[in-house]
Amino acid sequence: MTPAVLGLHIGGSKTHAVRSGGALTSEEQSGAVSTDGVEITEASANLSSVGHQGADAVLRRIAASVGGGIEAVCAGAAGADTPASRAVLSALLTEHFPGARIDVVHDTRIVLAAAGLDAGVVLVAGTGSVAWGRNHDGREARSGGYGYLLGDEGGGYSVVRDAVREALREYYAGLEPGTLVRALMAATASVDALQLMDSFYAKPEPDHWAVLAPLVLELATEGDPAALRIQAEAAHHLATLARQVLGELGLDLPLVMAGSLLVNHTQLAGSVGRKVSLEDPSLIRILKQTPVHGAVELARQLIRG
Repeated sequence: MTPAVLGLHIGGSKTHAVRSGGALTSEEQSGAVSTDGVEITEASANLSSVGHQGADAVLRRIAASVGGGIEAVCAGAAGADTPASRAVLSALLTEHFPGARIDVVHDTRIVLAAAGLDAGVVLVAGTGSVAWGRNHDGREARSGGYGYLLGDEGGGYSVVRDAVREALREYYAGLEPGTLVRALMAATASVDALQLMDSFYAKPEPDHWAVLAPLVLELATEGDPAALRIQAEAAHHLATLARQVLGELGLDLPLVMAGSLLVNHTQLAGSVGRKVSLEDPSLIRILKQTPVHGAVELARQLIRG
């Protein structure tokens, strides 16, 4: 029987967990059975989003759902940028999975593993945005991923913030709200751009607004001019992140696009790919499986040594 390992993808809005290997009792099989084992989606355990107590509660529920006997855990976490932040999350995981080998990495690393690559560049656009890569010599580089206050241009929160700005622009220009602005106001139950702005400041959490990004991108596919401008700006920022990392590590590396905005919106992904302009377009790919499976593979590597 293969050892039981747990992969975690801790994003800004949810936590995706997959247990692989080991034996479960019928009482422990509370998660959905996937091709890789037990699969669970929970609320975010991101420390910067929900704090220590919130992350602890989520991880406790996951530990109860995936069952015992876990020998290794790899968590790919958005915002796990510093040794201090990784140490805090590692301590929480050690508490909930005693005796297991624990590794906490930035979520870009599990994307590369999920793509089956040892070397390459990862571009992620979900709630936020970041690019990271590693070349064949083991050298790493990164661009972006600084959080919504300092960056994350091209991510979901940024896309919706630009749509709110468009609403204010139209309002103060004395224009009737366009298709995008009307859709945004309907989605937020706002009577006008000023109420929309008040709502934006009253509840500034990135994940609260990022969920509206598909609305903007879907209108872009329908040809709405305002939505197209916002999409073009997002594509420019995302391509800039990817080009910076590729420039540092090598233009012959594959580029893997991941995150809900790139995986689910082909027009945005295509625009980013064209702007990156690699000589070999076949080097650009969309991640075919969820990133958590990369965390499962990295957890297996902890056991293999």
